[in-house]
Amino acid sequence: MSKKEITLNPIDNVKNGEVIASVKNLIVRFSVRNKVLTAIRNISLDIYKGETIAIVGESGSGKSVFTKCFTGMLEENGSVDENSVIEYAGVDLAKFKSNDEWINIRGKRISTIFQDPMTSLNPLRKIGSQISEVIRLHRGYNKADAKAEAIKLLKRVGIKNAEERYNDYPFQYSGGMRQRVVIAIALACNPDILICDEPTTALDVTIQAQILNLIQELKNEYGFTVIFITHDLGVVAEIADRVAVMYAGQIIEYGTAQDIFYDPQHPYTWSLLSSLPQLGEKGENLYSITGTPPSLFNEIKGDAFAPRNPYALAVDFVKEPPMFKVNDTHYAKTWLLDPRAPKVEKPKILSEITERVAKIYSGGLKTNEEQEQ
Repeated sequence: MSKKEITLNPIDNVKNGEVIASVKNLIVRFSVRNKVLTAIRNISLDIYKGETIAIVGESGSGKSVFTKCFTGMLEENGSVDENSVIEYAGVDLAKFKSNDEWINIRGKRISTIFQDPMTSLNPLRKIGSQISEVIRLHRGYNKADAKAEAIKLLKRVGIKNAEERYNDYPFQYSGGMRQRVVIAIALACNPDILICDEPTTALDVTIQAQILNLIQELKNEYGFTVIFITHDLGVVAEIADRVAVMYAGQIIEYGTAQDIFYDPQHPYTWSLLSSLPQLGEKGENLYSITGTPPSLFNEIKGDAFAPRNPYALAVDFVKEPPMFKVNDTHYAKTWLLDPRAPKVEKPKILSEITERVAKIYSGGLKTNEEQEQ
């Protein structure tokens, strides 16, 4: 299949709140030293137009691998299972094999902002030329018009004296400014979906807040959908409409931000929330999750979190749980939701999440009383 044969449906006729991309039975494997590592283990998830969905979990849980499948950026030793499906704009991205196919998607319809902006910018080329190149490649602008559009984008992402800074090199920009440039590049083609792969982790707290606010402003202005990868549930409280929690290559719980923060159901989600340093109080010992994640080189029986789970049932060690429905927006993959399971008491800190989150994140989640007003 050549790039000329690929016809992408417009997204204009998809309304906010409707499915813009649908992942079904996604399995991703890597060949490593004659062994097979299954990094993504049968994920199904719908992405809705106009939302910010956060993908959270420990390092190595598969967050970045999952989103790389949307842009064909898996490493050469990685492969998507032939039965996997990623429906977007009338095509199945899971079946794409060549750059000729991906050039219609990558950067043009689905863009990515990475954690370290220096890995996205060429240190030997001027900032402006790197933005202009994207505009000329994907939008067909001539050199002068591309430069004018690049300067406009630099101004929009908060770069002062954009006309002069257009000719600067990346080393002349601070870390926060470089990340703003990367955001400008990502917006150059007005994408439908913006993937943010921990874009604030390398920045200090003050700059982090500025970048998060900028992404939110641009999302509201341009109307794109955001997939935000992070290990920081504090960031999630600030920006997310929905949250998908990943562990050992699977989504083990997903729901609205309200669902996940105020009514978490999976013991791994309980552990993540309990270990949030932002929610700690003076005199309390900070909770930590014992043990280590399982090796994805091996076949995993039962619930992958069972060996680290103080609430594990006998069945967790022998049979993988299905995804149970909690309500219309909330699902969790734990045997504790089976009607036959014993009732367990959640960690005490979870009952105090509302007050602690509202106290810390004045711009984030609100208490139930504040929501009703």
